[in-house]
Amino acid sequence: MLDAVVVGAGPNGLTAAVELARRGFSVALFEARDTVGGGSRTEELTLPGFRHDPCAAAHPLGINSPAFRALPLERYGLQWLHAELPMAHPFPDGSAAVLSRSVAETAASFGPRDAGTYRRLVEPFLPHWDTLVRDFMSLPLTALPRDPVTLARFGLAGLPPSTWLMRRFRDEPAKTLFAGLVAHVMAPLGGLATGAVGLVFALAAHARGWPVARGGSQAISDALAAHLKDLGGSVHTDYEVKRLDDLPPARAYVFDTTPTALARIAGFGSHYARFRYGAAAFKVDYALDGPVPWTAPEARVAGTVQIGADSAEIRTALRAASQEGRAPERPFLITVQPGVADPTRAPAGQQVFWAYGHVPNGWTGDLTDAIERQLERFAPGFRDRVLARAIAGPAELATRNANYVGGDIASGAATGLQLLLRPKLSLHPYATPHPAVFLCSSSTPPGPGVHGMSGHNAAKAVWRRLRAQP
Repeated sequence: MLDAVVVGAGPNGLTAAVELARRGFSVALFEARDTVGGGSRTEELTLPGFRHDPCAAAHPLGINSPAFRALPLERYGLQWLHAELPMAHPFPDGSAAVLSRSVAETAASFGPRDAGTYRRLVEPFLPHWDTLVRDFMSLPLTALPRDPVTLARFGLAGLPPSTWLMRRFRDEPAKTLFAGLVAHVMAPLGGLATGAVGLVFALAAHARGWPVARGGSQAISDALAAHLKDLGGSVHTDYEVKRLDDLPPARAYVFDTTPTALARIAGFGSHYARFRYGAAAFKVDYALDGPVPWTAPEARVAGTVQIGADSAEIRTALRAASQEGRAPERPFLITVQPGVADPTRAPAGQQVFWAYGHVPNGWTGDLTDAIERQLERFAPGFRDRVLARAIAGPAELATRNANYVGGDIASGAATGLQLLLRPKLSLHPYATPHPAVFLCSSSTPPGPGVHGMSGHNAAKAVWRRLRAQP
């Protein structure tokens, strides 16, 4: 009998399997797709030689992840590559605010009236970042806080809605860039703890940047899988699990799936019936015959570029998708241009590029024209650079990754208490109604992103159970 079986080879499932194997437990991992990866894959979606990331592409949480940093992933080929700027937020007049590795450079891009405010906001946390991110991403009850004072100060700043925090700024550049940071979790700006979301992304950039993985995000998953195999674990692809009886006997089962999928497989009935899915992404991957013709020079050297004319436009777009049930006329866009840091991703002189906007969960329309109109506002002539497109609305995203229910790439609405208490109100979020079955996906704390911490935290709960058994 195996000690543990893990279902789902996304970053969290892979991390959970590695953590268990590192501690001497026998582990087998089962994945329905023909390759490991989940939300961290790389494929030729458009033309030969253009290597796209169908899901996540830039990894501020990955490079800062306590779980990943504790593993020898570089030994298995993972290499982080950095653009000159982690992120830029251009404006219609050709100027831009930036999120730089340097706090001073970032603050200066906001203008003199907000520079000091921004520095006072982030600088107290940076000396304590490694401890803070471990405490922040390990809660609840998976580890005692190592620096409870700093964590409490962070909570005071981050637990209120981001709109409260943004009131500290006087001018639009700072407000708009920060609104864009919060919008990465596809939640309205006025939600509980959304200030913490923006702070985490900003601090992550200042601490270690927003890199891409050399060759594509698949490198992260491949490194985890290779490490697992070296530790004696086994990986089985093309293996769809529809019920627990499909799996070999084990002392524990760990699922990198949504709560509702786990309920179907394990027969938990309506246990997770109140779990909510949020707004969806509409994503377009592009093969371009050259760089994106951004008007703002800062955007040309940034790995990630946020698109929204001002904070009001971003707020309107988020409200339309998540609260009003309609696609925004001017969607807020998150775009990534990996070739700025990694020229191996496309043939010489050409680039891969992707952009996504927010739409209602399960939306069936086509946002491509609205996305490209937005891009043309900030990069005139963009359409002339397009060689090919791969379009993925909510249905296509859900087909690529079963955890993206209705196109929700956060694997559960990041709104209200569900941003912090996932998948339901519980002191033990990785436990389930069955004592031998655990959940480790992004539907559990600390939530979405390629960081492996949900898998790391769940693995702790599993090995405590296994060690307590005779």
